[in-house]
Amino acid sequence: MLGNVIAFRRFRPGGSIFGEYWVGLRYFKMFLADPTFWNVFTNTLVLGGLTLLFCFPLPIVLALLLNEVRARRLKRFVQSVSYLPHFLSIVIVAAIVMQLLSMDGTVNQFVRAAGGEEIAFLQRPEWFRTIYVSSEVWQTVGWGTILYLAALTTIDDDLYEAARIDGANRWRQTWHVTLPGIRPTMVTLLILNIGTFMAVGFEKILLLYNPLTYPTADVISTYLFRVGFASSNFSYAAAIGLFEAVIGLVLVLSANLIARRTVGTSLW
Repeated sequence: MLGNVIAFRRFRPGGSIFGEYWVGLRYFKMFLADPTFWNVFTNTLVLGGLTLLFCFPLPIVLALLLNEVRARRLKRFVQSVSYLPHFLSIVIVAAIVMQLLSMDGTVNQFVRAAGGEEIAFLQRPEWFRTIYVSSEVWQTVGWGTILYLAALTTIDDDLYEAARIDGANRWRQTWHVTLPGIRPTMVTLLILNIGTFMAVGFEKILLLYNPLTYPTADVISTYLFRVGFASSNFSYAAAIGLFEAVIGLVLVLSANLIARRTVGTSLW
């Protein structure tokens, strides 16, 4: 945390770790006036929003579906298959994506077989967001069901019995018993996901993007990497990083306040 002070001081490699002298808000004014920053800021919001939109509700849906499976072997098999991508290194996941979407990859082979022309997916900016979100869903949805499945086991079976006596079908039982039962878990995970909204997957984007896809793929974390390490402008990068952290803090506090006042569940 003390290192954040270089966002307000001129830092030079080899000098003091807390910077040479004060420059105030100079670096903040620099990136706020930089069109490139606002482009990567927009990309961060879009990718973060798409990731939250798909990766938050899908584990809930999968957990509800698994909860309805009565064949134990089938349920364990589906769980194992859905958990597996989580344990793969991001480098491996990126390599798989690149192999599938290359010009000679499996996807383009299907495109050619259907009579279409090859598509350079990894060089087309308009395809990057779809590729990233799809790979993120594949890698995280299965693992995300664990907490929800654990929460489902805490729901009293008498509630389902009472609902059936009242004539509720499976859909009504899910809506009026299951979802309220796992609501505290849902709200807690939503707040945590909102807190990481700005920290879109740095490693995967760094491995998948290239200069051709910068218009839609470049986010704050990758921009910081290039500015801080490639250009050795550490103070400028620290200022942007601090700005991103403050936004994340505001999002968490706001989400927690809204959750506490609307559904009565919050982190604190």
